[in-house]
Amino acid sequence: MTDILNALVLISNYVLIPGIAYGSQLALGALGVTLVYSILRFANFAHADMMAFGTMVTVLITWWFQSLGINLGPLPTALLALPFAIIAAIAMTLLIDRTVYKFYRMKRSSGAIFIIASTGVMFILNGIVRFIIGPNDQRFADGERFIIKARAFKQMTGLSEGLGIKVSQGLTVVIVILLVIALFWFLQKTRTGKAMRAYSDNEDLALLSGIDPEKVVMVTWIIVATLATIAGTLYGLDKSFKPFTYFQLLLPFFAAAIVGGIGNPIGAIVGGFVIAFSEITITYAYKKFFTYLLPESMDPDGMMQLLSTDYKFAVSFIILVIVLLVRPTGLMRGKTL
Repeated sequence: MTDILNALVLISNYVLIPGIAYGSQLALGALGVTLVYSILRFANFAHADMMAFGTMVTVLITWWFQSLGINLGPLPTALLALPFAIIAAIAMTLLIDRTVYKFYRMKRSSGAIFIIASTGVMFILNGIVRFIIGPNDQRFADGERFIIKARAFKQMTGLSEGLGIKVSQGLTVVIVILLVIALFWFLQKTRTGKAMRAYSDNEDLALLSGIDPEKVVMVTWIIVATLATIAGTLYGLDKSFKPFTYFQLLLPFFAAAIVGGIGNPIGAIVGGFVIAFSEITITYAYKKFFTYLLPESMDPDGMMQLLSTDYKFAVSFIILVIVLLVRPTGLMRGKTL
């Protein structure tokens, strides 16, 4: 029985808890991609780098607060810096829309033109972030805080395996749940949210109904920038901040949005967890897990790892291709690409 408990704690520590946290972060990122695709009608390739920009501002302001001795006690100081970073990300996003996307929107350019434009924006943002904060790993320097420490868990239970839950992981789940509830309430109950949904369903009919398209566009970018900054900060707190890593997250975001059903907010959330758990379960080494469960004579020799962690983003690509071939509308029947 002790071995079974150790196996459960082990899989919780390295698969379940990280999967829930990572899935929540991907869900927020995929929601941003889905909102832009369903309302503004193009695939925004600059989304991950907008996330990197917002997170960079959070990191810089966090360092400044720490130098002044400002903190939140048991909670990360980054939470104090987050509102300022959201404002900066919103300002940058609206500036990009006014200087780049609005021109093509007025000309009613095709989605392919918007994709090319967003790719250019992606490289510009990536260059700005690297120029300001550098290309290397950066940490919030806030100290790792734990809800449950592995050593304390071992002492409390007497098990060989310890369960560790970081504050950043707990914050991720709580914040994402609150954000998703607030977003769906906004889209379903408020006048502006209903206008955004109407604009998404039928642009021409929405215009005839007196809906201001520029207001819809502005509110959409404000929501997307907010989600991107929060998702990026949560990811950075959970792991670390590196501009190129955020660039690589673009594939899991789009994979999550498409797997769940592009244009479907609920699908984006479902897709985020599907991609997250697929990446983690396929790249996890199960040797120790099966050592607890199997008789000693059947102990595995190898690592029992299906794929190296170096190729975890390939999992997203494989799932994306399979879904596009088998079910192009995704799990929740979104729009086809």
